[in-house]
Amino acid sequence: MSAIDVLLLVEPHALLLDLAGPAEAFRLANQALCARGRPEAFRLRFIAASPGCASSVGLALSGLEPLPNALAPDSWLLLVGCRSALPGEARPDSAALADALRLRRWLAAQGRALLDGGRGRLLSICSGALLAAEAGLLDGRRCTTHHELLDALRAAAPRAQVVDNRVFVFDGPLASSAGITAGIDLALHLIAERCGAALAAGVAQVMVVYLRRGGNDPELSPMLAHRHHLHPALHRVQDAICADPAADWSLARMAAAAHVTPRHLSRLFASHAGVTPLHYLQAIRLERAGQARAQGQSASQAALQAGFSSDQQLRRARRRHAV
Repeated sequence: MSAIDVLLLVEPHALLLDLAGPAEAFRLANQALCARGRPEAFRLRFIAASPGCASSVGLALSGLEPLPNALAPDSWLLLVGCRSALPGEARPDSAALADALRLRRWLAAQGRALLDGGRGRLLSICSGALLAAEAGLLDGRRCTTHHELLDALRAAAPRAQVVDNRVFVFDGPLASSAGITAGIDLALHLIAERCGAALAAGVAQVMVVYLRRGGNDPELSPMLAHRHHLHPALHRVQDAICADPAADWSLARMAAAAHVTPRHLSRLFASHAGVTPLHYLQAIRLERAGQARAQGQSASQAALQAGFSSDQQLRRARRRHAV
């Protein structure tokens, strides 16, 4: 599977966290893949109408790639937010206005090609949704933005379905997120889709952020649940279980993976994860079995792949876990 071009579109006064947060998540995902002997999944490119501009905090951004004439059909184009004009701030000069007009015309063409092609993605963070609206790319689609900008987005895209109170919203190849740090949540969700939930959980752990899912997924995936802590020993055993749930995971083996005693591991799970080690293991195995069934495997094949001795044992575990 070749790397996807992730193009981050940079405008003057771009919100630095909108830009750096998702970019760092994708970089860490590549780093984790390389550590596992797998090829990188994301190729980061920073594009703009001019080779340099100032960010929202005044930091100068330079070496930006010019707007490409065409995008690969499977590219991801990410629109970051920009800060509002400050009181008394000088108006853009004619060159800046010309760049802005050229960027919007480019976005209208390239964004439409991605949305219509169905293989790529158009992504927006915070006020980046307003840029998509100005380019006419949100008509008839569900979308969201920063809570302070929801009314502005409704005005800019009256034919869009603007959704309140969501971290991010997917509508086919379009994905939009709420304000600023929600862009990291969106990036983690995309990493989980492409590289697996366990790898995304590892990235979230490194970035010291929580993992959330979309508005249509109110519950955490078991691969991502019970990870909202910072205890390295517990994360070690959780990573090991997620990587190989079918292994013979006795309490002693789990404790060895965490480099603690079995009794201390049970205390760690209770204090930091809120479940027992066995409950966590069963949740991961049930999730893996469900994934295998969704991929077309038989009940027996799914059970064995997830670490159950038979499909009957899988059914019993599912009933017990549901209680």
